[in-house]
Amino acid sequence: MGEVSNFVEGLDSGADDYLTKPFDVGELLARVRVALRHAQRVKSGGKQDPVFETNDFKVDLSARIVTVRGKEIHLTPNEYDLLAFLIRHAGKVVTQKQILQEVWGPASSDQVQYLRIYVYQLRQKIEADPDRPRYIVTESGVGYRLKID
Repeated sequence: MGEVSNFVEGLDSGADDYLTKPFDVGELLARVRVALRHAQRVKSGGKQDPVFETNDFKVDLSARIVTVRGKEIHLTPNEYDLLAFLIRHAGKVVTQKQILQEVWGPASSDQVQYLRIYVYQLRQKIEADPDRPRYIVTESGVGYRLKID
């Protein structure tokens, strides 16, 4: 009973969420991601997630639709999550570790080969010339950058 009253008191005092001990780290991280998504919506004036568009492809983040040169394409969930992460950080260099932790979770932060494979697959689907990527570029020794037009 005391635990429930603490929960209610915390929420009534202005908390957005409540987590009791002992807690699972995965649950904590999931709750942090939800809070960040909510903060982003507030920052954007409560609007739906935006549409990201380049000369060659368009991503509707709220509908999870990717269109390349006018044709809708299918991305696996991991490919989509990787692309969405790069879009949220468009123009900035993101480290391999940052990407792995956000897209695959903290337990995968050393699985660089995963990332290389998914970047390769994503380039095959969205780049006009995957061997000379225009959008998803490698920053040697650091990570990747999504270049914007």
